Amino acid sequence: MFDTYNRRINYLRVSVTDRCNLRCTYCMPEAGIELKSHADILPYEKIVQIVAAAAGMGIHKIRLTGGEPLVRKNIAFLVRELKVVPDVSEVSMTSNGTLLDLLAGELKQAGLDRLNISLDTLDAGKYRQITRNGNIELVFAGIAAARRAGFSATKINMVLIPGFNGDEVEPMKKFCAENGLILQRIHHYSLHDLKTAQQELSAERPLACRACNRLRLTADGRLKPCLFSDREFAVDFSDIPASLQKAVKAKPRHGVACRNRENWQIGG
Repeated sequence: MFDTYNRRINYLRVSVTDRCNLRCTYCMPEAGIELKSHADILPYEKIVQIVAAAAGMGIHKIRLTGGEPLVRKNIAFLVRELKVVPDVSEVSMTSNGTLLDLLAGELKQAGLDRLNISLDTLDAGKYRQITRNGNIELVFAGIAAARRAGFSATKINMVLIPGFNGDEVEPMKKFCAENGLILQRIHHYSLHDLKTAQQELSAERPLACRACNRLRLTADGRLKPCLFSDREFAVDFSDIPASLQKAVKAKPRHGVACRNRENWQIGG
């Protein structure tokens, strides 16, 4: 499936919840957030329906995000269901890692292919500061559990925050090398302005607009063609392929800004 700028769209990021057990300063406001009700969140069966339709149209890579996907009950069930959808070649997940010690084995058995784990610092105090009282030891335990479960090529997502962790890139590279991990650096950005993602620091994400191959599905059932755009479309379950085609057709050449949603509602 190609958009109007001849970019091949083969990747769907699925936010399964807007809830998270951390409160990272660059993602959630300190005062808290207004969460969607259970009735507003897509049930697993509808997520599977959307993925099945997308796979039939050429989208073969699925990534589960949040919020934090591991706070949603029975997430391994969804992984298992997605893995048997014809033409889905990969199901991966981005997690903060704090619950992986409990769930890594179950996720591997369900068929999850790969993990990305968010970790911006190796310092326990700085981790508490940026996550607002998170425990870094839970992340280290989750990384170890993922290795024991048999996950390989696990990526560490490190958000580069000027004045906060710029001096930790080399230590993080060493940590990743010693633990069989792959470091993925991410520019600290505001959804309200694409230009904030275009820093001169060396980083692998966000992707340049010309290379973007993805759609996003929000937890409340809306297709978002571009991270840095307010455009989104409710999924019409009477004709899911038409909804997907509409979203792909609306994908802009370049993002500019997203002001109708925040990070925890999209999943990056």
